[in-house]
Amino acid sequence: MLLRQIEPRTARTTAEVIKFALWPIAVMTVLNRVFIKAVNGFVTDDYRPVYNASKAFLNGLPVYTANFDSVDPHYLYPPGGTLLIAPLAIIDPEKSRWCFILLNAAAILLAWYLLLRLFKYTVNSVAAPALLLAMFMSETVINTLVFTNVNGCILLAELLFIHLLLQRRDLWAGVVLGLSITVKPTLAPLILIAAARGQWKVFITAIGVPVAATAIAWPLVKDADQFFSRTLPYILETRDYFNSAIAGNAAYYGLPEWLTWGIRVTMAVLVAVSLWLLYRYYRSDELFFVTTSSGVLLTASFLLPGLGQMYYSMMLFPLLMTVVLRNSVLRNWPAWLAVFGFMSYDKWLSDRWQNIGRNVEYLRITFGWTLLLLVIFCVLGDRYLAARREGRLSTGTIDPPWMSEAPDSRTQDSAEPEVAGTVAELPATDTPRPRNGSAPLEEKRISVES
Repeated sequence: MLLRQIEPRTARTTAEVIKFALWPIAVMTVLNRVFIKAVNGFVTDDYRPVYNASKAFLNGLPVYTANFDSVDPHYLYPPGGTLLIAPLAIIDPEKSRWCFILLNAAAILLAWYLLLRLFKYTVNSVAAPALLLAMFMSETVINTLVFTNVNGCILLAELLFIHLLLQRRDLWAGVVLGLSITVKPTLAPLILIAAARGQWKVFITAIGVPVAATAIAWPLVKDADQFFSRTLPYILETRDYFNSAIAGNAAYYGLPEWLTWGIRVTMAVLVAVSLWLLYRYYRSDELFFVTTSSGVLLTASFLLPGLGQMYYSMMLFPLLMTVVLRNSVLRNWPAWLAVFGFMSYDKWLSDRWQNIGRNVEYLRITFGWTLLLLVIFCVLGDRYLAARREGRLSTGTIDPPWMSEAPDSRTQDSAEPEVAGTVAELPATDTPRPRNGSAPLEEKRISVES
């Protein structure tokens, strides 16, 4: 039986061949990232300050004591988040870090599965190993595990929120969003998606959970007031290191204030126009609207405020997955040039061309986020202008007529088993193979059709 799996007698589709090739590569990549790279760690250690703060909390000591004059990672979670993560310090630092790595890896894997299901794929589809490999090859997943921060859990919260939102389970969607905001406010902009869809019950729990957690934690955290008087002002500052937001790179390169604000305001206007077009013409296409709008909001939240770091890009996986939809705004090469900028693990620091390499390395994330927002604005704007010229705005959609017949990768993927079955049922042939190794004419024809 094992040998038959290694060399099956039936013909195979291209998708099946790709799956055979990608699964072992994807699985081994996951194991390498989790058990080798992450356990080895790096000079940047996001987990140490979290563990120390949790330990201080459990022992009744001050928590918000970081020295903000250094560039080392600082503890920045609010009192409610401190309460939630405190159990991390029950065991020794090394085992605790390993447990947190496994927790984040499990969260990312569960998010991978939920992302597949969101777009109607199964684990047996060719999309499963391709997506898994792409995720664990990205900078955002690698550094989340290596630096050992909470972003994997935040990604899982995002996918759970989107699933619950689309299922109209508003209170539970708010609970998930509220828990993530309690620890880290990365997903806070997504509450606007609920507002756009009129799902107001989300607000009850999305706001209630952080407020309740803060109320419970306040008397338990010895210096809870220091978060608002000392830590929060630091968070709101624009720093010129480890910061890929427009303001961060502008501060590093010494751009004048008027130019920095001009770029930020211009990009904010483009984002607002894109969101309006999505709301006006795509609100009824629930999956496309929620995933695309959330991606635009989150990208803008990384780029426009005072702080944006490369591994925040993990939250854009739902947006990138929309490429399988026939009306996706990402079916063009500039979009994926942008994705390369903020997802690639490649380093561009050069020994030979030091200045050029340094600039490319520092700016590629900022340019990537910016280009992605520009592409989405241009695609939606072009569709709108074309629909207005052709008098199609009254139909309620700006998709061109040909798009209804454009290929949808999900439909193609679900049809593959039927093709495989048809090929497998073809009668075998005893035609001898020529000495030169080329296949007989009939065998070539079958191979092409498969």
